[in-house]
Amino acid sequence: MSANQGPAGQQPTATYDSAFLRACRREPVPHTPVWFMRQAGRSLPEYLKVREGIPMLESCMRPELVTEITLQPVRRHGVDAAIYFSDIVVPLKAIGIDLDIKPGVGPVVENPIRTRADLDRLRELTPEDVTYVSEAIGLLTRELGGTPLIGFAGAPFTLASYLVEGGPSRNHEHTKALMYGDPQLWADLLDRLSGITAAFLKVQIEAGASAVQLFDSWVGALSPADYRRSVLPASRKVFDAVAGYGVPRIHFGVGTGELLGPMGEAGADVVGVDWRVPMDEAARRVGPGKALQGNLDPAVLFSTPQAVEAKAAEVLEAAAGLEGHVFNLGHGVLPTTDPDALTRLVEYVHTRTAR
Repeated sequence: MSANQGPAGQQPTATYDSAFLRACRREPVPHTPVWFMRQAGRSLPEYLKVREGIPMLESCMRPELVTEITLQPVRRHGVDAAIYFSDIVVPLKAIGIDLDIKPGVGPVVENPIRTRADLDRLRELTPEDVTYVSEAIGLLTRELGGTPLIGFAGAPFTLASYLVEGGPSRNHEHTKALMYGDPQLWADLLDRLSGITAAFLKVQIEAGASAVQLFDSWVGALSPADYRRSVLPASRKVFDAVAGYGVPRIHFGVGTGELLGPMGEAGADVVGVDWRVPMDEAARRVGPGKALQGNLDPAVLFSTPQAVEAKAAEVLEAAAGLEGHVFNLGHGVLPTTDPDALTRLVEYVHTRTAR
């Protein structure tokens, strides 16, 4: 089934012919579509205002607030897709894991998962656990009209790394110790997480998301051999679980230049590329049959408008021969980025690539 086309006999959705979804399907586009990871919030003063005094996890559970935050960058920047405002640990919180997002630190897990007995704390996720997600996406799709909404989730490896380490980690000592020392427990942990992740994505798609992105933020810490053996099966299970919906599936990780080939094999339709590998080289590593997304260095936005345009032009030139290209940053918008720089970048990409 084609992306965002309804069951037999139904008309395609309002977003079907959007530049973003056409690029994901590797079809001709009127211009290269643009969206930014972490565009919903972070650098926007209007985001800081509506979030004032509200903890991160609580803000993810208020449908009206989620709707407003998700819409803000669409209104301000004119991006070609919205991304649902949430956090990768929301489904873990929803099934009862004792965690919190601490300002300046990130997700912190009260009791890390490191033994087989700990697996019992990871029960299945049901739609009833995250009714606020379905409600927010319903509100959003009515507001967005023809602009696609991207749902997202954390990939099994990255969720596992938070759960095993107890929070963010530079070296992933506990994670790798478990992965190497008890490969069966590791496989069972990732399998459990892949089911939770797939269920979370299904909720978003069934509520109206036009595409989904799987964030594997920390998987760049692994070698290709370790990725293939210990991570790829779980990521593939997530992508296979949502394949029947026909929505584009995007796969993104940080520091994953050496993993682009196997990440493409996991089953995504679009592979995200960080700024360390040029888009033409990324295409060679991923192989044919995939669209690519990326890959301007987020730090470039702190330079002059002329320098930003020059670096964006380099990305577009390197991507000129791709089957499909979605322009994005090579990672998320940095919190102190000037919002006007993002608005100018969207306009520049649209103008330069107009067909």
